[in-house]
Parts: sequence; structure tokens; C-alpha cells
Amino acid sequence: MERLGRKWGRAKLPKLGWVTFRWSRPLGGEVRSATVSRKGGHWFVSFLAGDQATRRPGDQATTPEQHAMPDTVAGIDRGVKTAAVTSDGEFFDRPFITAGETARCRRLQQQLARTTKGSANRARVRAHLNKIMGRVAGRRADFCAVTAAYLTAKNALVVLEDLKTRSMTACASGTLAEPGSRVAQKRGLNRSILDKGWHRLELALISAARYTGTRVVKVNPAYTSQRCSACGFVTETNRESQAVFRCKAAGCGHTAHADVNAAINIKHAAGHAVSACGDLGNSRSVKQEPVSRATGRTPT
Repeated sequence: MERLGRKWGRAKLPKLGWVTFRWSRPLGGEVRSATVSRKGGHWFVSFLAGDQATRRPGDQATTPEQHAMPDTVAGIDRGVKTAAVTSDGEFFDRPFITAGETARCRRLQQQLARTTKGSANRARVRAHLNKIMGRVAGRRADFCAVTAAYLTAKNALVVLEDLKTRSMTACASGTLAEPGSRVAQKRGLNRSILDKGWHRLELALISAARYTGTRVVKVNPAYTSQRCSACGFVTETNRESQAVFRCKAAGCGHTAHADVNAAINIKHAAGHAVSACGDLGNSRSVKQEPVSRATGRTPT
């Protein structure tokens, strides 16, 4: 491999010979292998290189033993309105698809429905769709990588909810014998979750943490959005809307942005499960509130 200029280089690949490519970023070390892939009608070449910044002579890249700011902690609440909100009150979000691309995708999907399977016209329409969705996926991946790099550089401990994204986005249509309920509503929620890239952000945080020494911890997500971060009172009426949280406990009245309040609860739950349900052993459901033995009622 050799560099041809500031923006261009070339690599000698097996069975292909010399291939010219656009040099988009510094490699940072000795090249060990190259992978050629195609996505959205474009060809890409990625290089596996040793990390000179964190590698001692003769050793592999290592994670720092301690973060540069060891006492910093951040809880992160992932949502469908805002991609990520931290316990420090920082909001991270961006649109991944433009209005014009949305309209274009809708027209292409209508054209795709009218084409014949296996036809050249169908392949052409799918190629146009893949080109647009490739740009959307690239923006989402860039957002997650940049956000993860910022959060891990700033915090020694990052706390996330242990969300089972695959189960949460499962189809709600059910079976012919037992059809699902509110299928259209669930379909919209699934699209919002996948669009915000919850799982991709988690993977990006774990990957970026290797370079800063950050620990990524996942905690029980039960009642983090209903619990008051000031007094600990839990009720579903605390969250008045998507953005407004107002504690209903007598003498409290704490008010905050609902996502920030949830992020603070996630931060407080670091190292242990959220204790709104009391003992979270194997014999107790995480969705069950503790019951008083004296009265047999759920305490308020």
C-alpha cells in the first residue's frame, strides 16, 4: 500500500492488483489486512492496523488501567423522542433521514410493490432504496460513534438500562389463532426504537471504552421513568407526559425533564438493581411492587 497524495492512495489486493481508493482517515499503525465490501452501490476498503497510540513495542493495544477523570459518572436514558439523555442534562440527537429522502423512499416502496419478483426493474428499484438507506445507516453509525467517544472521554463510568432491544422490537401481530392487539401502534414504536439506534449506541460505547478505560454498566430498567430522583417515590402518574416529570409525593413536588430524571435514576442504580421492587431475587418479579406484611397493601 502507498499514498498518492493528501486524499488518495492505492493498495495491491489479491486477484485485483493495484486499486486506488480515497484516503478518508489516518491508519495510525502498521497495516495487517484489508477487507473490500460493497454497500449502497459503493465499494469500500477497510484496513486492520495496529494502534500505535496505546501500544508498547511488541505488544497489542491495551486499555488504560484508569480513566483520566476516575470520579466521573453518567447515567444515560435512551428514548424514542431523543436518542440519548445524560444525568448531567445533556441531550444527544439528530435526524438520520431528510424529508426529501422520506418522500423518495415512499415512492420507491410503492414502485417496488408493483414490480415482479426476480425482474430487472425490481432489482433497480431495490438498488435505489438501498442507496438511500445506506446513507441513513451511515449517519446513524456516525452519530453513535461520535456520541460514544464524547461520553467515554468525559466519564469513567457510563450506566445504561439493560434493555433487550430484540425482544422489545418483536412483531406484535401474533398468530392466526391469537392475533395481536394494537399492532399498528407497536409497529410505530418498533420503528422509532430501531431508528434511534439503541443497540448500536451501546455497542459504540463498549468499543470506545477500550481506549479511555471507561466502565460500561447495565442496570435493571424497572421503574426508572416513574421514580422521583429526589425522594424515591414511585408511581406511574409522576410522569405527566413524554417530557414532564412532577413528583406526586406529599412534600416533594420535584419537577424535571422526564428523560433527565430517568437518567439520574439510572446513574443512582449503578452497581445494583433498581430497588423500587424491593428484593429482586429469583422468587420475585421485577414488575411487582413490595407489599406490606401488616396491611397486605402496596405502600404509598
